[in-house]
Amino acid sequence: MNIQTEHTPNPSSQKFLPGKIVMEKGTADFRNIEEAKRSPLALNLFKIDGVEGVFFGSDFISITKSDNHEWQMLKSSISETIIEYYKSGAAIMLQGEEDNSDTSNTEDSEAVVKIKEILETKVRPAVAKDGGDITFQSFDNGIVYLQMQGSCSGCPSSTATLKAGIENMLKHYIPEVREVRPVT
Repeated sequence: MNIQTEHTPNPSSQKFLPGKIVMEKGTADFRNIEEAKRSPLALNLFKIDGVEGVFFGSDFISITKSDNHEWQMLKSSISETIIEYYKSGAAIMLQGEEDNSDTSNTEDSEAVVKIKEILETKVRPAVAKDGGDITFQSFDNGIVYLQMQGSCSGCPSSTATLKAGIENMLKHYIPEVREVRPVT
């Protein structure tokens, strides 16, 4: 097994491509070791000094490092950990612990249905290429609240992505949208 890596727009994050499915459905974002208890692989990755975030996409793993560590020192340890984990055959996530990106439990308004459709078809595939994800949180009084995950979380260009890209697109297609704000 050979792990490919790709740079992301976030200099603190890199995308690791194992050439295998990582998440069958949805995504999983771990910002600390406590959250990582849902995934044995994420726990193993957090044991590497310098790893501050782990994100699982459909076919990639994004790792966020601390500022005082260099990628050249981390890449091989991260790749080895991923390879060994896949060789073990163990599940990536513990049973019943997959993330669900849709956080709403009520019937969606027409505007929310349109927002979710645009996010799913136009936005999420683009941010996945950069090693991250974006999830809908809520729509209230014309304001769309979105959560940036993986490489997109903390990325220097995430504000521009939200404002110039996503906000403009949503305003164009959905007149009720006045603004997009990040949720942390």
